[in-house]
Amino acid sequence: MPVAGTGGVSTSYNRLQQLKSFDESKAGVKGLVDSGITKLPQIFIRPPEELAADNQTPSHFTIPVIDLKGVSGDRSKVVAAVREAAETVGLFQVVNHGVPLKVLEETLTAAREFHELPQEVKGEYYTRDKMKKVKYGSNFDLYRTRYANWRDTLFCVLGPDPLHPQELPLVCRDAIMEYSRQIKVLGSLLFGLLSEALGLNPEYLESIDYAKGHSILCHYYPPCPQPELTLGTTKHSDPGFLTILLQDHIGGLQVLWQNQWINVPPVHAALVVNIGDMLQLISNDKLKSVEHRVVANHRGPRVSVACFFTLDNYPSQRIYGPIKELLSQDNPPLYRDTSLQDFNAYYYNKGLGGNSALYHFLLQR
Repeated sequence: MPVAGTGGVSTSYNRLQQLKSFDESKAGVKGLVDSGITKLPQIFIRPPEELAADNQTPSHFTIPVIDLKGVSGDRSKVVAAVREAAETVGLFQVVNHGVPLKVLEETLTAAREFHELPQEVKGEYYTRDKMKKVKYGSNFDLYRTRYANWRDTLFCVLGPDPLHPQELPLVCRDAIMEYSRQIKVLGSLLFGLLSEALGLNPEYLESIDYAKGHSILCHYYPPCPQPELTLGTTKHSDPGFLTILLQDHIGGLQVLWQNQWINVPPVHAALVVNIGDMLQLISNDKLKSVEHRVVANHRGPRVSVACFFTLDNYPSQRIYGPIKELLSQDNPPLYRDTSLQDFNAYYYNKGLGGNSALYHFLLQR
């Protein structure tokens, strides 16, 4: 059964017991909502000092929206816009990106329909086995984080080794496979633009496997009875090279810019693109991996679908470090070389929140 809670800050409670009860229910956050809770369980409540320090100061900064319509011709203006956004904010939205609106809508619908399946059906996919290519769960860092997030996730590894469609839940199988095909094309285009933004040839990043693998995560944020006390997703940066996010109309995504949280408003038919940690590492801090979070909301459910371009669960021996063509006497390497396995292991063992995983890989700390 889903674990109940008081919604207040208690001086003592059996945290591990509540975590296990929540985990073993295999019902996720949606199971708590379905059980009729009106107050947050203790395991979801942010520490008082974090709540007190939260910066909600309004800002007039606007997230860049880049039109990719003319990218097949003279794309110097698009490259310049991508360069400016990737070097400063680390995040931008793209329109006219080539993924049909119907595909976007069907992907969001399929993600929602999976999470709204009967618990006994979707519970078959519930696991914390890191090697599973398709799994459903809530909070990958549940037992390591200071507080749990108000979010459930369906995680699917679709490359570099092809995923057999039969491994995906029937309710979202066709939509995820089609979205995967479409998003790979867009990913290739974006890696080309980012290569040019770095002053490299357009094929550079793709030629060294940066777009070779991708995972799709279908996030589900149920309506929260006390959203001011928790988060949908804790502050973090993404570990891979690049993330493309499809979000619905609810909103809630925020990025940290100049120590202020900036809303990333949903734009019709747009996709959100953000730089990942590994792309900041190999660009030697030229491109910025943005810290972001998702606030909880009374409204919902909020549904989003994130595509991470990385090589999860893939035994690659390739070593990554700052791109040598970008280095000079005035721009020496800032990071030590690492494998994706080592970087991801550190990232996932650390969990969300706290210092960026990149800090651990700096040559001088």
